[in-house]
Amino acid sequence: MGRRILAIILLVLSISIAIMTPVLALTPMGNSLLSTFAAATPTATPLPSPTPTPPKPVLTVVGQAPVVNAKAAYLLDGDTGNTLDDFQGEVPLPMASTTKIMTAIIAIQTTDPDMVITIHQDAIDEVLNNGGSSAQLVVNDKLTLKELLYGLMLPSGDDAAVAIADAVSGSTDNFVNAMNILAYRLHLYQTHYINPDGLTYYSAPGTPVAGHYTTAYDLVRLAQYAMKLPLFAQIVKTGDYNLPATTSHHAYKWVNTNDLLGTHSTEFPAYPGATGIKTGYTVEAGYCLVFSATYKGHDLIGVVLFDTNTDTVRRFRDAKTLLNWGFGLPLRIPNP
Repeated sequence: MGRRILAIILLVLSISIAIMTPVLALTPMGNSLLSTFAAATPTATPLPSPTPTPPKPVLTVVGQAPVVNAKAAYLLDGDTGNTLDDFQGEVPLPMASTTKIMTAIIAIQTTDPDMVITIHQDAIDEVLNNGGSSAQLVVNDKLTLKELLYGLMLPSGDDAAVAIADAVSGSTDNFVNAMNILAYRLHLYQTHYINPDGLTYYSAPGTPVAGHYTTAYDLVRLAQYAMKLPLFAQIVKTGDYNLPATTSHHAYKWVNTNDLLGTHSTEFPAYPGATGIKTGYTVEAGYCLVFSATYKGHDLIGVVLFDTNTDTVRRFRDAKTLLNWGFGLPLRIPNP
């Protein structure tokens, strides 16, 4: 019975639709109803096509890079990550105090810059026992980590490096382990550290302890990473830093060893737009320099390793030569 009723209902509906269709389509009333329904139905508005962003011209290598005196050199376009010059950039070499770039990175990324650090005798001994450069720290002085970072990066204080390593990791050995782990995580596979300052240790007179090295390629990538840290970038472009005496510490005056900033030497004028980064020297590493500058909105980062071990100014001249060449490259749309 139920099926019969359902069949009757469906039949009635079919007949109704058959009758109403010509009425709606062919009569004035039907046309009016259809027009009203169409007007009430929202229509989709097509979205405008996005305007393609034209590619930005970039510094483009034309010809050969200038010859420099270093055993290895590298120049990077800091904006695009493009290599502009690579001379022996994958050859492992000692890097002296440019090591402190990694030391500063770990300290900045893991520790409160306002943490107070007490200077201990082992920091002073690092300088005395290994002929290192010094921030002239005094035992039992208390300085903040941020203050010590200036002592690390400007006068290249090996005493500051050890004081920071002790405070951040409990010992220099623990800190060096963290340095090597971060190098691996950053894919710096040809970089290894044995101390936080870059000094040469000797197993016997004239026999350096092996295991402290990097490449120009690794070092320029590390510097690129570091310059993205605001505190690091602020410190390495600072020419001098004065710390008045307090009840917690002596007075300190630190001058940046980077002549590109024009604060340390009358032999070499400041390079316009220089923004850092770090010098280095040991007998084994020679004179090293990690450098950076900005000109007309372009950022370049470079490295020279073992740029002689006799001429203290040559590394700055070579950096200037590379920067002038890099900034002078033509701006062209990159190939797709």
